[in-house]
Amino acid sequence: MASIQPRQGKDGTVRYLAQVVVKRGGIIVRRENKTFADERQARAWAANREVNREAASDDPTLSAVIDTYLGESRKAVGRTKAQVLEAIKRHPIGSKRCSRITSASVVSFAQGLQGGRTPQTVMNYLSHLSSVFAIARPAWGYPLDPEAVQDAMKVCKRLGYISKSQSRDRRPTVDELDKIVTHFEDVRRRRTGNNPMDDIVRFAVFSTRRQEEITLLRWDDLDAEHSRILVRDMKHPGQKIGNDQWCDLTPEALAVALAQPRRGDLIFPYNTDAISAAFTRACKLLGIEDLRFHDLRHDGISRLFEMGWNIPQVAVVSGHRSWQSLKRYTHIRQRGDKYADWKKKTPAD
Repeated sequence: MASIQPRQGKDGTVRYLAQVVVKRGGIIVRRENKTFADERQARAWAANREVNREAASDDPTLSAVIDTYLGESRKAVGRTKAQVLEAIKRHPIGSKRCSRITSASVVSFAQGLQGGRTPQTVMNYLSHLSSVFAIARPAWGYPLDPEAVQDAMKVCKRLGYISKSQSRDRRPTVDELDKIVTHFEDVRRRRTGNNPMDDIVRFAVFSTRRQEEITLLRWDDLDAEHSRILVRDMKHPGQKIGNDQWCDLTPEALAVALAQPRRGDLIFPYNTDAISAAFTRACKLLGIEDLRFHDLRHDGISRLFEMGWNIPQVAVVSGHRSWQSLKRYTHIRQRGDKYADWKKKTPAD
């Protein structure tokens, strides 16, 4: 749909704004504007753009299809997925017409992602791309072949370009966690404005919450009487946005949460990047090797099993919905509570 709008400048000169808008399902997926001094030129340009758009409407670029996907989806798209799709739009494959994208095109795209990215990250790129391919033809009639991505993923797996996330069994020892928490306590005493990393580390272990989940927990969602909290937008393979779930809090986790000062709506109003950076620096300074913040979740879940908790009891704390997904976090090393005698498991008064 094209429109021509006269615009009068301050000097009285009339110019003409030509605008071409492309809609699908009532949603604007593309808009082009150009201003001309002559109305005939404006109309000629608009007509030409409409013809070109109509010719390309049945075979748009991958970038245009991604715009349609993001624009028409009524199911909220997670931040990471949206960022990946935006990155794909900027890649040369984004400028290709749908009909010209083959499995070889996708393999070449994956190959180009190798520099500085792990096979697991490249796998995520192709996985998010496949969701666009899966609906482009049945939803909008675009000639994107979903089998092209599936064939490309098989090839990329054999070539080592992609792989599933590696299972880790690294858990902190009591001595390592003691050193980390003591370090952060010392930092807080010297710099009172710093993030309470000592409490964040404690909470990560005893609540089994993911880093991003911790920073989004709200006071209004804390049910202290029943020792539980509503975890909003919990990570889930098929759905993240809107996947809100009540999770039980262990006594230690509840104690850490209640010890936090109320500074707004969030219990831990801190930045995830700052938490990651602080944890990584501390481990390096303390000589603790190959320990990641996410390993604290592994440790917390494994601890509950070591204490004799059964699968349903652990799942209601961790938020897992199946043993298949829960077991990869479970690395039993002993029997009993490894932190039973740890003096720093709750915040100091």
